[in-house]
Amino acid sequence: MGKEKNPRRVAENEAMAKTRMLRTSPQKLNLVAESIRGMPVDKALAELTFSKRRIAQDVKKTLQSAIANAENNHGLDVDELIVAEAWVGKNLVLKRGRPRGRGKFGRLLKPFSEITIKVRQPLADAAIEETA
Repeated sequence: MGKEKNPRRVAENEAMAKTRMLRTSPQKLNLVAESIRGMPVDKALAELTFSKRRIAQDVKKTLQSAIANAENNHGLDVDELIVAEAWVGKNLVLKRGRPRGRGKFGRLLKPFSEITIKVRQPLADAAIEETA
């Protein structure tokens, strides 16, 4: 008599993780997301570990969460996973200000953003078709 299970939002061979309220602009976050799209997850983790960008550590946490979701919730093989999609969205913008000369007021915008990472395990029959 309980509630029915929610339908899956991703395919059977996919898993996803989302992080909201990251304190950086979407444009800067997208540069990091661009660098890992389409990579195997082990190479993507290495790329994020040694990246000089501050936000790369938060993206790495999101990727690790997606990998854990794939392994624990969906039973996918971690060694075969690739970063299928990584997209960035806008979130809240804090509007702050700073007094300027001659009675004016300078606006300071402090943007937040969110990132969604989807990992995919390639299907076995697709690999057979590629070799044929």
